[in-house]
Amino acid sequence: MTTPIWQRKIQSQTEGIANEVLMFFRNGKKSAQDVSMNEPIDTDKEGNTLTLMDVMSTEDNIVDNLDIKIKSEQLKRYLVEVLTPRERIIIELRYGLNGNQPLTQREVAQKLKISRSYVSRIEKKALLTLRKRFERVETNRFQ
Repeated sequence: MTTPIWQRKIQSQTEGIANEVLMFFRNGKKSAQDVSMNEPIDTDKEGNTLTLMDVMSTEDNIVDNLDIKIKSEQLKRYLVEVLTPRERIIIELRYGLNGNQPLTQREVAQKLKISRSYVSRIEKKALLTLRKRFERVETNRFQ
């Protein structure tokens, strides 16, 4: 016994509708994990909403802080490796390294009993030496 045409059409339409509904739910599953960067995820102490964007921007600071820490450690090594003792002392005094307050060239000159212009020349030479050392490391990293 054959199925009448009108029944086959209804069955075909019903299967089509069922497929459309299934596709709708499958697409919903795919995007169920999607999250908006501006969607509120929490509140701060004052009751302001925190978004994912707020939290992610904080992590950029972590990367920057890590980079600064690495470069600071390199600088400490390079001060000993590439500078003379006098150059190192002048850089440490001028820029307040090792927990000291930074001093002016005049203050460094008075402390070391040398002229301010001599402090300036030594500082300039030491900074150039350090810059070359940092650039050498950067150049080797990309080769």
